[in-house]
Amino acid sequence: MNGITFANPLFLYLLAVVPAMIIFYVLKQQKATASLRVPAMNPFAGTGKTFRHYIRHILFSFRTLAVALLIIVLARPQATDRFRNVSTEGIDIILALDISGSMLARDFKPDRLEASKNVAIQFISGRPYDRIGLVVFSGESFTQCPLTTDHAVLINLLREVQSGMIEDGTAIGNGLATAVNRLKDSKAKSKVIILLTDGVNNRGDIAPATAADIAKTFGIRVYTIGVGTQGMAPYPVQTPYGIQYQDMPVEIDEAVLKDIAQETGGKYFRATDNNKLVQVYNEIDKLEKSKIDVKQFSRKEEEYMLPALIAFCLVLLEIVIRNTIFKNLT
Repeated sequence: MNGITFANPLFLYLLAVVPAMIIFYVLKQQKATASLRVPAMNPFAGTGKTFRHYIRHILFSFRTLAVALLIIVLARPQATDRFRNVSTEGIDIILALDISGSMLARDFKPDRLEASKNVAIQFISGRPYDRIGLVVFSGESFTQCPLTTDHAVLINLLREVQSGMIEDGTAIGNGLATAVNRLKDSKAKSKVIILLTDGVNNRGDIAPATAADIAKTFGIRVYTIGVGTQGMAPYPVQTPYGIQYQDMPVEIDEAVLKDIAQETGGKYFRATDNNKLVQVYNEIDKLEKSKIDVKQFSRKEEEYMLPALIAFCLVLLEIVIRNTIFKNLT
């Protein structure tokens, strides 16, 4: 640690209150006069000064010091230039998310797309040291967010994802190829794609098998997730009266998703409801935990706890002394 800085330095101007308190206290003591007059001091000649006389100013000292410390706490002292050892994952992850119209089916709550976004946000929040990016696809694909450690930006961009942003369809191969393109130059210890879809590849100019071969060439593992209940599910259908939901059979090309995962050394999962989807992401999170120890540079670390604790102890001590030793002193 090379020094202390303050997040709110303007509060330090309040320290001018401390000398003002001292001056006021000294003047008050000088103006204090006795309220009892006697003709002679002889009866008190043998009376010595008591212990309370010598420590009568201690209460004011405690209060003044507590005020000074609380002002410092408000200024938020921070230690700078500090190194600390932390454990990081060393993994680059791309989330490839299907945003086709069928992702609005309501066999998940509130629908497949929103459920997938919510669980993905939890996953991102639980991996603070990994670089994570986002690719979305339907009839075509594009990068919504490149690899980043700024997870707040990533989460905001993920929340903005909506079905209908691009032409409808399910181009699984294109979505996977776009994700591979974002990872192929990565120097990370581990490179991972989490591909989530609820349908069958029916669009795009790149076959899923071809995209999987490319991923394997670059040493990228692909975890595939098929989203949808078993049997029938309420899908949105455009009618003359607006969007209505009709029960339709759930069709997920599990064979293709399994082949992609097997070819790249990943794993296939089937999520049939919200809870199962959470379990899938939790399992992927456990599978991708190849930790490495690194030395991370931390520029600022809060240091207000110690002065706050001392100020609290001083106030508490003043209350105790005032109600014990000085209880009868007015």
